[in-house]
Amino acid sequence: MVIALLISIPILTVVFSIFTPSGDIWQHLASTVLGDYIRNSLWLIVGVSVGVIGIGVSSAWFITMCEFPGRRIFEWASILPFAIPAYLMAYIYTDFLDIAGPLQTALRSTLGLGIDEYWFPNIRSVEGAIIIMSLAFYPYIYMLARSSFLEQSTSLLEASRIMGYSTWQSFYKVALPVARPGIAAGLALALMETLNDFGTVQYFGVQTFTTGIYRTWFGLGDRPAAAQLAAFLLAFIVVLIFLERYTRNKISNEKANSSRFKRLNRFKLKGVKAWLVFVICFIPVLLGFILPVILLLNMFFSNLNYLDLKFIELAFNSFTVSAITGLLAVGLALVMAYSARLNSGYWVKLFNRISSLGYAIPGSVIAVGVLIPFGFFDNTVDSFFRDTFGFSTGLLLSGTIFAMVFAYLVRFLSVSFGGVEASMEKITPNMDEAARGMGYSFSKVLRKIHIPMMSGGLLTAGLLVFVDVMKELPATLIVRPFNFDTLAVQVYRYASDERLAESAGAALMIVLVGIIPVIIISRTIARSRKSETQ
Repeated sequence: MVIALLISIPILTVVFSIFTPSGDIWQHLASTVLGDYIRNSLWLIVGVSVGVIGIGVSSAWFITMCEFPGRRIFEWASILPFAIPAYLMAYIYTDFLDIAGPLQTALRSTLGLGIDEYWFPNIRSVEGAIIIMSLAFYPYIYMLARSSFLEQSTSLLEASRIMGYSTWQSFYKVALPVARPGIAAGLALALMETLNDFGTVQYFGVQTFTTGIYRTWFGLGDRPAAAQLAAFLLAFIVVLIFLERYTRNKISNEKANSSRFKRLNRFKLKGVKAWLVFVICFIPVLLGFILPVILLLNMFFSNLNYLDLKFIELAFNSFTVSAITGLLAVGLALVMAYSARLNSGYWVKLFNRISSLGYAIPGSVIAVGVLIPFGFFDNTVDSFFRDTFGFSTGLLLSGTIFAMVFAYLVRFLSVSFGGVEASMEKITPNMDEAARGMGYSFSKVLRKIHIPMMSGGLLTAGLLVFVDVMKELPATLIVRPFNFDTLAVQVYRYASDERLAESAGAALMIVLVGIIPVIIISRTIARSRKSETQ
């Protein structure tokens, strides 16, 4: 209950901010830019939906159900774009495709054209943001769609073959309808990340709620108006949360009713079809991971003389807050999961669900929800000490590492809880009963039995939170203490100043750390794939 109460403070702060007077600034925002925020956010939702579904579902179907060159490599390579944050991918491609970038420079040199003698698409646009986010977020759809395809009964697919269905007909009329809950759940997660994004849309000059919150807070200095923008964005998220919860329940029901009777007989593709499918699966991996990494490595080695070694200090900052958050998140998740194991009643489930809401809330919304109550607490305490003892206490919570870690915990606690809960469910209750019969207390059962048996799951949960914190940008920009930067902030700052090459070291560090969850996810899928031979 205490954990749920603490985690809910930022969300409740944002919700109740609707009733706080904000003066003339809110009217100014409503009459000038609010329409752009809504319109651009809706365009991003529609465009990214089309992009991630098109890439993720097609890749998942071909890799699961078809035999073609490179299929086994694409099984794990299609998750690699997870390693590169969307904002970093946006910076890299802008540098590559800009008018002074290597691609257009080579094009003008080869064709002998002047700058005004040809047309080239502008990456800094809503369309460019949609493409970047589609490449960055399609793995959500890929993983859940692939899982749905693997869990479908082979009898359904064999029946479609007996009826003479082609690969396309089997996919469209049989597999796709059954996989829709998984696809919808992946889409909800991808769209939550889309609405959470700050670096991409800010760099591309696309006005959305996340950029508006940051601009209103720091540019206009109006916290109530920023909180009301955050509440507006929260309304979008609530719809996606209900969608994700609904589809997750459907997935659970379908898993219980589905069966795999024998090994999947894949459609064997040959000739042009096989290589066409290879190209379809290769392009997202090429554009979403291989090319950005090559360009980043080229920046790094071409600008070693201008390398800012400050990124070592920033790496220490990032590693410190990430490690602290990871440890705390695993500890809190362990308490939540063990409480649910001891008491599976309604209230425990409700508190755990409240505690897990943060991942669905954009970092900018959480940051606003953290700083407002923290600021109120600091001002109240400071006023009391000034009036009573004649001295100022200053800022106790706002602008501290504590505020950063708390914001991260609100955002990513559900990541660790999911992993810890799954690990604990694998331990049979009989072991608890046997230990209790030997006189072990509840805490001793947890220390002596559960934690040793769950060590792998606890480590995985902690690593996932660690990596998420390393890549988090919007919450970090708003909550971080003065003169305390992280790798993500460094990359954002240099990219904003058109000096991305100088932050190549920090950017590479983020990518290398981002590969950790890719390895974990790949291993998880590899273990689940053993069921194909059943």
